[in-house]
Amino acid sequence: MRNLLITQREAAPASSTEVPDLPLTATAWDPATDSLICTFGPSESEAVIELKRLRKQGQFDNITSFDVPCEIPTLAFDRVLSLHYFGDSSSICIVFAGGNIVVVEVDEDFQSKGVEIVGSVDEGITAAAWSPDEEVLAITTSLSTFLLMTRNFESIATTTFTAADLSASNHVSVGWGKKETQFKGKRAHAMRDPTVPEKVDEGVLSPEDDQSVRISWRGDGAFLTISKVDDEKRRLLRVYTREGVLDSVSEPVDGLEGPLSWRPSGNLISTIQRFSDRRDVIFFERNGLRHGEFSISIPQNSVGTQKINQLAWNADSSVLAISLTDRVQFWTMGNYHYYLKEEIIYNHKGVTIAAAVVEWHPEKALKFAITLPDEVLSYEFVWTVHRGTTNVPNDLGLVGVIDGANLKITPIRNANVPPPMALYDIALESTPIDLAMSSSGNLIAVLRHTSVDIIQWYPGKPRTAKKPQLTSNVARFELEDNVRQIEFVSPTRIAVLSDTQDSCVLKYFDVDAVSSTEAGEDVLPVDTTNIIPDGSGASGELYYVEAYRRVHSINGKGDVFEFPVPCHWVEVILIGDKENYFGLSDSGRLYANSTLIASNCTSFIVTESHLIYTTTQHLLKFVHLHTGEKGYEIPADDPTGDERCRSIERGGKIIHVMPTTFSLTYQVLPRGNLETIFPRALVVAGVRRSIEAKDYKTAFLACRSQRVDLNILHDHAPEQFLANIPLVIDQLKKIEYIDLFLSQLREEDVSKTMYRETLPQTDGASVIPAAPSAPAGSLPADSKVNRICKGFLDALFPSRLSKNLQNIVTAHVCKSPPDHDAALQLIGKLREENMDLAEQAIIHVCFLADPNRLYNNALGLYDLDLTLMVAQQSQKDPREYLPFLQGLEELEIVRRKFSIDDHLGRHAKALASLVELVIRGEGGDGDVIFEEELKAYVEKHELYREALEGFKYKPDQQRIIMHMYAEYLDEHSRFKEAGLAYESINLLSPAVESYRRAGMWEHSLSCATLIPLPSPDLQNLANNLIDVLSQEKDYLACAQIHQQYRNDIPSAVRSLCKGSHFVEAMRLCGLYSPPTTPTTTTTSTPQDLLTEIVDPGLVDAFGTLVELFSDCRAQVKAQMGRLRELREKKELDPLSYFEGIGQGAGGGPDGIDIPDNISVAATDATTSAGTFLTRYTGKTGGTAGTSATRRTSKNKKREDRKRARGKKGTIYEEEYLVNSMQRLVERIESVKPETGRLVEGMVRRGMRERAGAVQGGMVEMVGILRGGVEEVFSDKSAVNLFLYGTGAEEGEEGAEGAGGGVLAGKKVPVVEDFQTLALL
Repeated sequence: MRNLLITQREAAPASSTEVPDLPLTATAWDPATDSLICTFGPSESEAVIELKRLRKQGQFDNITSFDVPCEIPTLAFDRVLSLHYFGDSSSICIVFAGGNIVVVEVDEDFQSKGVEIVGSVDEGITAAAWSPDEEVLAITTSLSTFLLMTRNFESIATTTFTAADLSASNHVSVGWGKKETQFKGKRAHAMRDPTVPEKVDEGVLSPEDDQSVRISWRGDGAFLTISKVDDEKRRLLRVYTREGVLDSVSEPVDGLEGPLSWRPSGNLISTIQRFSDRRDVIFFERNGLRHGEFSISIPQNSVGTQKINQLAWNADSSVLAISLTDRVQFWTMGNYHYYLKEEIIYNHKGVTIAAAVVEWHPEKALKFAITLPDEVLSYEFVWTVHRGTTNVPNDLGLVGVIDGANLKITPIRNANVPPPMALYDIALESTPIDLAMSSSGNLIAVLRHTSVDIIQWYPGKPRTAKKPQLTSNVARFELEDNVRQIEFVSPTRIAVLSDTQDSCVLKYFDVDAVSSTEAGEDVLPVDTTNIIPDGSGASGELYYVEAYRRVHSINGKGDVFEFPVPCHWVEVILIGDKENYFGLSDSGRLYANSTLIASNCTSFIVTESHLIYTTTQHLLKFVHLHTGEKGYEIPADDPTGDERCRSIERGGKIIHVMPTTFSLTYQVLPRGNLETIFPRALVVAGVRRSIEAKDYKTAFLACRSQRVDLNILHDHAPEQFLANIPLVIDQLKKIEYIDLFLSQLREEDVSKTMYRETLPQTDGASVIPAAPSAPAGSLPADSKVNRICKGFLDALFPSRLSKNLQNIVTAHVCKSPPDHDAALQLIGKLREENMDLAEQAIIHVCFLADPNRLYNNALGLYDLDLTLMVAQQSQKDPREYLPFLQGLEELEIVRRKFSIDDHLGRHAKALASLVELVIRGEGGDGDVIFEEELKAYVEKHELYREALEGFKYKPDQQRIIMHMYAEYLDEHSRFKEAGLAYESINLLSPAVESYRRAGMWEHSLSCATLIPLPSPDLQNLANNLIDVLSQEKDYLACAQIHQQYRNDIPSAVRSLCKGSHFVEAMRLCGLYSPPTTPTTTTTSTPQDLLTEIVDPGLVDAFGTLVELFSDCRAQVKAQMGRLRELREKKELDPLSYFEGIGQGAGGGPDGIDIPDNISVAATDATTSAGTFLTRYTGKTGGTAGTSATRRTSKNKKREDRKRARGKKGTIYEEEYLVNSMQRLVERIESVKPETGRLVEGMVRRGMRERAGAVQGGMVEMVGILRGGVEEVFSDKSAVNLFLYGTGAEEGEEGAEGAGGGVLAGKKVPVVEDFQTLALL
């Protein structure tokens, strides 16, 4: 689908200076400067050669000249067979037919430093060619010998051509690609053997063969082929290796001629076969077998006189140049079809046959030079797609493909015809140079060498479109005008660009379908490469590009824009009132104005809304074009999360885009097949435009055909949609369309998720407001789905009930949650008015929802007739539901409701019916019902709260239910609530027991005193509570009970001392008064209590703390030492540490001895596959899913137990030590208040030394812990271990090894200061 476009043409007259009239005989490229090295002469009259350099500006510089005498008698004068420039050594090598090999050294200014004959072949040279890597020179001599020489002209191999070479290949052809091998039907039984051709070629020599020898190298320089006539009977192709070993010879072909070129990619060897009525380019494989052909396009009146002088493939194997007598043709291949893309005719100056030589640039694939005797023509092509506009509604996808004198036209939107076929084939008089298509698409201008043709076409619908009509020669030129490009300025005016010697001329023509009129001209700079129209078609402006870089307006409007780098493909589009320039360089750098969009672009196209381009990563990307000041937002390489990026086939390049149908067509190269896709960005953009225009039907159909979530119809403009629901219904019309939309509704806002708007909003832009999101915890009725369904119900019911009943039912069922009851109630009402509609509705609702569920819903409405209708649409057995329904029909209404609710499991509603029966007394004896049925029902279904609510105005029944509830709570160990329930109905004795069992001593003793309990029972209760509280170490509560309920102050003081509440203990001692009874024999005073109880309590607490401090110091010393040892090992030898940790003396995991003759399978715990950190981090080379699957619950529990033990030598030891430090800090922090109270008590009781020892021990412990914490947690890996556990990567939250994320409630421990007494 691509054509060749001429962007540069330079003509340089060539003539010798020192010796007049020497012809130009050879050229060679200097890739570094894009200059040509040229040789003039020798000729028959002058045995002199001049060496010149043609600069890029078209000027010749003399290099040197020297005599070239010819010592071969058979040659009238010497000839240049090979001219090659070596850029790395600044030397020029010339190989002459007379046998001399000359090297000319040049300096930086290309001035000769000397001429040297480095070698000579006495018998003469017939052909010579350098390998592509410039390291090997291949030469054939007139004595049928073949020489290979190095860059230093040392011999590699010498071979003689002999008849024995024919045995190098035993050719067997099975007829691949021949029509004889194609299937012709099941009756073609007599099909002959395809391996036996109808005619066997014998290699008959062409009568026009020039007897020349040709050499061509493969692109990688590993092989070369030689075309030579053997014994003047047969022309043969020989393939040799780089070392001079014969690899194969060609099969015999009649009429084979000399031109030869090996495609650089290496798959085909091209040569010529002559027939009486045509000339074919035929191809050979390296093994010498034929591999296809195509016929050269030659005018019928010159078939006999045309001679093919040369074949030449370009550097990237994409174009084959064929030099004929009066022209050069350029052929390309796609989908196994060869296209003639361009012709350059040069015979208008009377050039001789042997003069035209094509020299391709070795690095720039589409740059070449044509050498004529007195002129050098330099051309440069670019690949281009001749396509129509992308503007709606004329975006027909019109594409024109040049194939010689046959123009292939295809409107892709109407007919996606794969190449090499086309919808229309239009025969022209000659091969076109360029095409242009009008903005409306009904006119196509075809530029040929001497004229302009107009093709008129009225697209219409595919079946009614008429075939294009051709009008030839509406404008004429001369060959000397050198026209090369054409464009439409307006629908009725074209512009033609032509080259002159020192400028470019742009001629205008006003055209219609049959004629043209000249309308002036403009003179442009000589280095003008392209003319391009305004892509938007809004301004009718025409632009020209100078030297691939500077873009000018023809009318001189606006400033000259210059790209940062030369861009071979340029488009200009008007966005708002601002011109935007887009350019793509040959290196893949895509620019939007001066902004680099991508550095790996392969093709691009611009529409009214998007810049679309492909990348070397085989991605198709969209960049929004907008009028705001914000820059271009370039999508990331993520085809899954962004609508602006999607994957395409490898090598795809854009052909056309059609926004009307949301489609884009690209061509997969190098195969050449077309792919039409519907990118999500185009589809969603079109849907958004339709929604904003309130064209909901178009938007709906686009979503339906392109599988776009229909929620976008609402989510893109929620308020607009809700306000225009009647319009939506009128536009969609079809009931199934409305049903489809309603059934697709869900709460997700797709305009913010999968179809997030990626177009940046400009300041002041009109934005359709979105509906406010529902607040957290809102009712389902306020959800998006319910709002839409309610809107449709309001619009459809009751005005459109008969027509849109199905939609009304769907709206009810599609609510969230589904409102089946409302739909069934509607059907129930319809049953009374129109039975046919009701039956239709029942069928539809049973289709939308589960009939079994609907059966329960209908039953729950207590409508037995409706329930029967639903049951008939389900798969239920009538023997099951009919007796059941008949039994319900016989019951009284309230009892029927109770039975239905109980059957449906709606026990709360069933209880309400039962309560109603009890209150009304309609179930017989009310007391009996209450005691038996209701009580049993409440107990069975645990409906105590519902029963309490039902009897809220019946205190007696409510008291009974509360008593039942209290017993239920007591049985289920909910003692607190049971006690409250008992106390609420004044049952204090069970309340006392419930409170006691709940540990609520205040409530229990309070109820006990209200009963009141006898003193012995009260004392027993107090003692029981004291025992429980003592186990819980709630010594303050024990002291209160001793003091208030047992009047035992000494016991209260002992409890307070156990809890280190010495201040309160001393206070109670002061309140103590000894009992005065006749039986009392001793008298205790408050001072005695202090001495006998408080002081021993202080000593005991002192001993406990001193022991704690000693244990903590020993633990810190031992664990810190081990931690230092582990870290030292890890720092000195990390590999040994991470691999060896966890292996005991036996060498096995966890120190298990493993015999030498047993192999242990690698597991997560025994290997470190991947990196040496794998075992330590718990990460393996597999995926996260694989690792998670491998970890069973049992394995995880086992690992948790190992982690908790922290066994020495395991991978969890360091984590255990770090966590141990944290636990020790927490322990010391917890005893600081107790320590403070102990120090104060000791000071008050005169134990100053012991108080100082305790305080000093705590201060020392704080210092030790603070230093330990600083040392332990200064290592980042230790913090990571502490926060995430073993098995997590550093800083990795959610690590599996630690159970996921930061371990619950973990923070790096902080050691607070201990408040000391200044007295100590």
